[in-house]
Amino acid sequence: TMGNWLVNHWFSATVLAAWLGINIFLFTYYFLFFDQDERYFYTRAILGSALAWARASAKCLNFNSMLILLPVCRNLLSFLRGTCSCCRRTLRKQLDHNLAFHKLVAYALALFTAVHTIAHLFNLERYNDSQQATDRSLPAVLSKMHLQGSKWLNPIHSNQTTVEYVAFTTIPGLTGVIITLALILMVTSSTEFIRRNYFEVFWYTHHLFLIYFAGLLIHGIAGLVRGQTEESMEEVHPLHCARYLTDKDEACSRGCCKDPEFGSIPAESWKWVLAPVLLYIFERILRVWRARQKVVVTKVVMHPARVLELQMQKKGFRMEVGQYIFVNCPAISLLEWHPFTLTSAPEEDFFSIHIRMAGDWTERLIDTFQQQKLEMPRIEVDGPFGTASEDVFQYEVAMLVGAGIGVTPFASILKSIWYKFQQADQTLKTKKIYFYWLCRDTGAFAWFNDLLASLEQKMAESGKADFLTYRLFLTGWNTSIANNVALRFDTATDTVTGLRHKTIFGRPMWNSEFAAVAAAHPRSVVGVFLCGPGALAKSLQKSCHQHSSLDPRKVQFYFNKENF
Repeated sequence: TMGNWLVNHWFSATVLAAWLGINIFLFTYYFLFFDQDERYFYTRAILGSALAWARASAKCLNFNSMLILLPVCRNLLSFLRGTCSCCRRTLRKQLDHNLAFHKLVAYALALFTAVHTIAHLFNLERYNDSQQATDRSLPAVLSKMHLQGSKWLNPIHSNQTTVEYVAFTTIPGLTGVIITLALILMVTSSTEFIRRNYFEVFWYTHHLFLIYFAGLLIHGIAGLVRGQTEESMEEVHPLHCARYLTDKDEACSRGCCKDPEFGSIPAESWKWVLAPVLLYIFERILRVWRARQKVVVTKVVMHPARVLELQMQKKGFRMEVGQYIFVNCPAISLLEWHPFTLTSAPEEDFFSIHIRMAGDWTERLIDTFQQQKLEMPRIEVDGPFGTASEDVFQYEVAMLVGAGIGVTPFASILKSIWYKFQQADQTLKTKKIYFYWLCRDTGAFAWFNDLLASLEQKMAESGKADFLTYRLFLTGWNTSIANNVALRFDTATDTVTGLRHKTIFGRPMWNSEFAAVAAAHPRSVVGVFLCGPGALAKSLQKSCHQHSSLDPRKVQFYFNKENF
């Protein structure tokens, strides 16, 4: 419900409201300032309201450029998580929305860049028109001031100048073009499709941010947009003196004003972005230092369907369930770091990841490990990152739903629950787990099958076979599977996975699944955990709402979506 959402996301909502509010305030304040301040009376005479549009959007660009790096300072976020470990878990989990906020700020940058660029194109056009005008209008008179030395207001001093010429020969023009191109490439190459299928394209293109920030720092240095200086304002205020510029009597006597003097608006982007850039540099140094710490690969397992399992040890490495690490293999690429969810449990004396082939880098990594029989390639690890999914242990009954690659974090969770269960851990309230695994084909997840099979066996041996009930839903299946199923329909184990619990073809009927759990546990609080797509989240949320009893003493379903 909306109430639940607000309780869980009040921190996100507050941050979002503050961010929106500051953007609106900055834009409005500076728009009105440049639209009404008398120091820009003459500038407005040439440019009109395009001046205010350009300057207001520039302020918002500075503000958002200041914020864009903060959500990707992983170590800063880990530090914040550590310092607020006493805060409520919901607050710590909000820090996991860092990438959503990063994207939001990026979209704002794209929007304000468009406004800023369009406004400046209008400005250039108007500067050009004023320079070429031959009448005695105020813009024309102001544009001729460069003939009298350094008093110029219009940066275009020649009738031959074109918009293209200014864009590619002046510092603001050239840096503006470069910054905009860098931003367009970064935004377009970070779509979900490219990140999933061509991670390298996304990874390398994103490093254009270095060019973006370098361009931003020098963009305003030339000070092409000018206003009247304070001293000149005191001497010749435009309200009294503007008319003298256009109606100057040749034989001007005592009543004339002197010509106004103009100065540049100082460049200030550096003031906004200096602190975050320094913080980010520190973050990168810290990453390099952490990555240099030795990682020992203790075991390499090649699973079916070319899935590589790496078991590793690193001094001082402490993990929680549901966390992830960044991995680099210098033999393949010195620069590329790829994120992987940890599949080991905190109780184990190693940490592990499972790597399936999903692009050039993973393919080369799998090949490298297959070929190296004697000497292991060096692996560097940064992490772990992310908030632990400890909520699972807080419910008597847990419904875990993993879709596709989303099963990976549940490997860690299921193992950890089993260890806690064996050790009679007091923090574990869980009495029953329902696990739903949805995938198109089990090929790439044969390793997960083995894990389920070994858990199943261990539970049966210790007389706790009922602790875990799981269902595998095959959402894509072909005729060979169908024939296989028909032939071995009455076997005790499943034909697809070899597990005791049968595979179901098609998608789950959530209504009947929830109804069955509600009937089996009429007085329990049930935690529902999903790692999977947004559409599935919506239907699970709906089912939680529908099947929760109005009586607080009876069954209640609570939905948790994990961000891995």
